[in-house]
Amino acid sequence: MKILVCISHVPDTTSKINFTNNDSEFDTNGVQFVINPNDEFGLTRAIWFQEKQGATVTVVNVGGPETEPTLRKALAIGANDAIRVNATPTDGFYVAKQLAEVIKNGGYDLVIAGKESLDYNGGMVPGMIAGILGFNFINACTEIAIEGTNAKAVREIDGGKETISTSLPLIIGGQKGLVEEKDLRIPNMRGIMTARTKALNIIEPIDAATNTKAVQFEKPAPKSAVKLISADNLDELINLLHNEAKVI
Repeated sequence: MKILVCISHVPDTTSKINFTNNDSEFDTNGVQFVINPNDEFGLTRAIWFQEKQGATVTVVNVGGPETEPTLRKALAIGANDAIRVNATPTDGFYVAKQLAEVIKNGGYDLVIAGKESLDYNGGMVPGMIAGILGFNFINACTEIAIEGTNAKAVREIDGGKETISTSLPLIIGGQKGLVEEKDLRIPNMRGIMTARTKALNIIEPIDAATNTKAVQFEKPAPKSAVKLISADNLDELINLLHNEAKVI
């Protein structure tokens, strides 16, 4: 079984976020980048398939040379090889077109992507890839098992979970639940040294339209000061909850 894991290069959630050029561009200065958490759950599950079922695991990213440390970390975790599409990920459709081309040329059986990246939270790329290629697709996937060319997956739905049987080739939008946080792997010294000799293939992008662009970013408004209401003044509390907070 050939597995492709899509890796997004995203800011660490502890990073301080700023914008430049009249708030139209993300300022990367001083920002630490990591593997997108949803993708890391998917990568760990792919390594499980590698160890238990003999799968080969390739990781792929659309980005410039600055994303290579993130791909090297994925190799250190256990991926067999990596692909970097040498392009700026301008929007979801553009990224989906590039990844679809990699999948088509690579003949992958299972494609694991995070259901969304934690930078822009678009949540559109896995479904777009499936639409372009005509592959089966399961989003918000929390469990996946493969037997031959058959797959059984569990996904989150409103109010519960749904179990789905389908067949390969398959694309999933994964999230926490594919593995638990305690099962995520930290590269050890042997993995780091081995990653240096693993193939990281750089390919040029195909022509694809960019249909959207960021016009302006805006930070959330600062939290207002806390108002303390006397326990004896319930009328004032109800008035503030109704007219100011608008929660009742």
